[in-house]
Amino acid sequence: MERRRTERSGRVTRALLIVVAAQAGVLLGGAAPASAHAVLTSSDPRAGTVLKTAPKEVTVSFDESVALAEDSVRVLDPDGRPVTAGDPVHADGATDTARVPVNGDLQEGTYTVSWRVLSADSHAVSGAFTFSVGAPSQTRAEATAEPAVDPAVNVLYGVGRYIAYAGLALVIGVAVFVAVCRPGAAAARVARGPLVAGWWALTLSTVALLLLRGPYASGDGPGGAFDPGLLRDAVGSRPGIALMARLVLLVSAGFLLRRGRFEWKAGRRWTALGVALVLGLAATWSVAEHASAGIQVPVAMVSSVLHLLAMAVWLGGLTALLLTLYRVPPDEPLRPAAVARFSRLALASVAVLTATGVYQSWRGLGSWEAFATSYGRLLVLKIGAVVLMLVAASYSRSWTERLRTVPREEPVLVTVGGGDQSPPTGPVPGGSGTDTHRRGLRRSVLAEVVIGVLVLAATTVLTGSQPGRAATESAAAETVSRVPGQPDVSLTLIPFDTDTPGGRGKVQVTLEPGRVGRNVVEAVIFAADGSLVAIPELRLTFTHSARNVGPLDARLADQRGYWGSDTLDLPLAGTWTIRATVRISDIDQVTVSKNVKIHP
Repeated sequence: MERRRTERSGRVTRALLIVVAAQAGVLLGGAAPASAHAVLTSSDPRAGTVLKTAPKEVTVSFDESVALAEDSVRVLDPDGRPVTAGDPVHADGATDTARVPVNGDLQEGTYTVSWRVLSADSHAVSGAFTFSVGAPSQTRAEATAEPAVDPAVNVLYGVGRYIAYAGLALVIGVAVFVAVCRPGAAAARVARGPLVAGWWALTLSTVALLLLRGPYASGDGPGGAFDPGLLRDAVGSRPGIALMARLVLLVSAGFLLRRGRFEWKAGRRWTALGVALVLGLAATWSVAEHASAGIQVPVAMVSSVLHLLAMAVWLGGLTALLLTLYRVPPDEPLRPAAVARFSRLALASVAVLTATGVYQSWRGLGSWEAFATSYGRLLVLKIGAVVLMLVAASYSRSWTERLRTVPREEPVLVTVGGGDQSPPTGPVPGGSGTDTHRRGLRRSVLAEVVIGVLVLAATTVLTGSQPGRAATESAAAETVSRVPGQPDVSLTLIPFDTDTPGGRGKVQVTLEPGRVGRNVVEAVIFAADGSLVAIPELRLTFTHSARNVGPLDARLADQRGYWGSDTLDLPLAGTWTIRATVRISDIDQVTVSKNVKIHP
C-alpha cells in the first residue's frame, strides 16, 4: 500500500509538471506587450536628429508613470556643461513624461540628454541620447547611460534584500513547520533558535533597506542613508510605506514569538492572528515590486504573495527539518508523523511555486525571445536550481525508503521535500545500516537547503532586474520610435566591433520619413564610450530579402561630422536589412547589419 501511495504521488507530480509546461507554452506564445520597468518610448527632440533651431525644452516620454527627482533630466552641451534652466516636471501633467527647460542661447553642436527616473514598480532606470543643433560635433559628454543607482548603494541594497528574503523564509517556514507539522517539544525548542534569528535578520535588514531607500531613489552614495531629507522622502514613498508596515508587523510577530504563541496548541485566535501577520509580511513585498506595475496587477499581486509564501514554507521548513535531524536528542526523537505532514506540505508548496512561477515568468518575459535577455537567463538559472532541489528531494525519498527497510528498535525517521510519505509505526529490531541511511538522509536534506540558498540569491537578483518584457520593448523603442506632430523618423543603432583596440562602437542610422519612397539618410558613428568619432569610410546598403530587392546603395557622403544622403529610394514597405560597412583605418573594417521596418 505504501508503495502504491508513493507511485500515485509521483504520477500526480508528473501530471502537474506536464500541465504547467503546456500552460507555459500557451502563455508565452500569446503574451501581450506590457512591462514593469519604465521604457523610454519617445523624446522631443528625437535622439540623433539635427535641428535647424535650438529647442526651448527637452521632453522624454515613457510607457508608464515615473517619479521625478531634481536631476531626472539633464542636458549637457558639447563641452559637458549643463544647460538646463530649471527642474524637470511632468509635461502637461502627464505622469509618464518628464520635461526640462534649457537655456535660450544653445550654440551649434551635439548635446547629450541624460535621464534617470523611478519606475512605477519603484526601481530606478536611466538612459542617455544625443541631438544636434545646426550640425553634429564632437562632445565631451558621454552619451551612455550612467548607473541608475550608485554602485555601492546598489550592492548594499541587494545584500539587504537577500537577507530580508532569508529572514522571511526562516520566520514563516519555521513557524509553519512547528505549528502545522507538530514535531514535538524537543524539535520545537530546536526550531525556536532559527525562528528568532530569522526575525532579527528580517527586522534589521528592513531598517537598513529603509535607510538606503533614500540614496537608492536619488542616486546618491551610501552617505545619503543618514540624510534627513532623503529619509523623509523615502518614508513618504510607496516602498518606504511598505517597509514601515513591515516593521510594524514584525513588532507584532515579535510579541507573539516572545509569548511562545507559535506552538501548535496556541488556539484559533492566536493562529488566525499569526496567519494575518504572515500574509501581511508577504504583501509588503508585492506592493513595492514588479507585481505592483504592468498588466493584471491584482492577479500579479496575489500570485506574488502565494509564490513568496510557498517559497518560505518550503525553504524555511527544510531548514527547520535539517536542524531537528541534527540536534534533537536521541531520547526525544522527531515525531515521524511530523515528517509525514511536512512531506505533504512540501508537495503543496512545490505545486504553488510551479503554478505561480509559470504565471510570473509569462508576465516578466512575454515571449520566448525574452529568454535571451539578462532577466531570462537569470530565470533559467533559478529554474535550474529549483530542479536541482527536486533532485535532492528525490534522494531524500530514496534514503527514506532504505530506512524503512532497515530493522531497528525505534520508529524510523522519514522526510521530505515533495512527496506524501507516511512513516512506519511501532518499533522493530535494530540494524547496522540505520546510521548510514540516516546520515545519507541528512546529507540530501542539507543539499536541498544549500541549493535553496542559491534559489534565494537568484530570486533577489530577479526582483531587482529589468524584466525581459521591458528589455525587449526597450530594444524595440531604441530601433524605431515616432513623435506625434513631427515628421516620421526611423532610428536604428547597429553595433560593430573590428576586434582591434578602439574598434568598438555603434552606427546610428536615421531615415526620414522612414516610409516607402525617397528618404533622407543621416548616419553618425559613436565610440564605445558614447563620443562621436570620425571614420574614413562608411557605406550603407538596403535589402528587402522577402521580395529579392536590393542591395540598394544609400550613396553616403561625408558631411563633416556625419554621413548623409537624400537620394535613397525604397520602393516597398516591410522589413529591410541595413548592411553597414565601417572602415576605421586603412586596414581595419567590418560589415554589420540590422533590420528596420519601413512603413507604407
